[in-house]
Amino acid sequence: MALPSTSTGTDDSTPAQPPAPREPTGLHRVRIILVLGALVALAPLTIDMYLPALPEIGRDLQASSSAVQLTLTGTLLGLGLGQLLIGPLADAVGRRTPLIAGTALHIAASLLCLVAPDIAVLGALRIVQGVGAAATMVVALAVVRDLFSGRAAATTLSRLMLVMGAAPVLAPSLGSAVLVAGSWRWVFGALAVLGGVLLLVAVLALRETLPPERRRTGEVVPVLRTYGSLLTDRGFLVMVLVAALAMSALFSYVSGASFVLQEQYGLDQQQFGLVFGAGAVAVIGASQLNVVALNRMSAQRIVLFALIAAVVFGAALMAVAFTGAGGIVGFMIPLWAMLGAVGFVMPNAPALALSRHGEAAGTAAALLGAGQFGLGALIAPLVGVLGNDGPAMAVIMTGGAAVALALLIGSLLGERRSARAVARA
Repeated sequence: MALPSTSTGTDDSTPAQPPAPREPTGLHRVRIILVLGALVALAPLTIDMYLPALPEIGRDLQASSSAVQLTLTGTLLGLGLGQLLIGPLADAVGRRTPLIAGTALHIAASLLCLVAPDIAVLGALRIVQGVGAAATMVVALAVVRDLFSGRAAATTLSRLMLVMGAAPVLAPSLGSAVLVAGSWRWVFGALAVLGGVLLLVAVLALRETLPPERRRTGEVVPVLRTYGSLLTDRGFLVMVLVAALAMSALFSYVSGASFVLQEQYGLDQQQFGLVFGAGAVAVIGASQLNVVALNRMSAQRIVLFALIAAVVFGAALMAVAFTGAGGIVGFMIPLWAMLGAVGFVMPNAPALALSRHGEAAGTAAALLGAGQFGLGALIAPLVGVLGNDGPAMAVIMTGGAAVALALLIGSLLGERRSARAVARA
């Protein structure tokens, strides 16, 4: 099945927009992808770098494991809410200003986390930190939509997934290295330094991709009207939910992995960094194989097959988790396979959603990101609620993949019924 059309579905009073610039090619394209890759790394680094320190944070601040996990939920919540605010702003004033301001906010929040006196303050600061990191996520997606479309957009997102996958590989290991030298507070100092480097990248290496004549008003009513038009596009909503549920499966792994692997299976902080990183390698490999797969089938079909595989591997993961068969090796094999399947969904579902609304790429990317991180913020803590163990993680991850598959199949069946009705008419 082909990619969705780029019909906007927006208010008819919106003036026609000038055509987008030509897609970058050659070295220019490589440079754009490298810059965007560096920027999108900030959010996963912010999420994952402190994971090895979660048990230590609980002991130091005298907080329960569930309370410590809520600091991760706060980050996801900030990432989701921040994108809802930054997306329309990026459509109104351009991409660079929100990007620079958001990265600076992330640096300030990271420095304040260094001196957080208790778990409540740390959780609040993590929300602010997430809002700042949201700027890099939504602007990067909007720039992709500014410059690429269709298959090229999906391919570019697959390249960005290489970086987004590499960041979780490196983040726990970087966090573990910091913990060898100092306490968990040093991790946030390292995040502030990384934010500073990325701020320089944003200032020096990213040109504005949204010219003034293509910008939209930043007033509240038109912004709400744009969000309303997006929310009434059923095809867009389905792909947003599919992308969000796939992301929530990944965040369930992120949320529970440090407790499952360190406390249930007895890994130390350094071992955890290596094993956790192997899961991210599965996501990286799948996202890069996706570029090859796009030459043979549509993005929508890839998402369908990947979700079927994720549900099958999830069922195997639940069986191993509940029986304890194979120990940590038996647990990790189906888990890595499931993460690989999710790696095929993550670049394609956003590309399918964004292809429908090029005229409001920032706002559409914001709603997409808010759905991904907002749903992740709601679902990830369920691992802790259900016990912070292997069975809890397996159930939540598999459940998310199963719901995503059901939504996609329902959407495809609805499209077929509509097409038959049109043909009969």
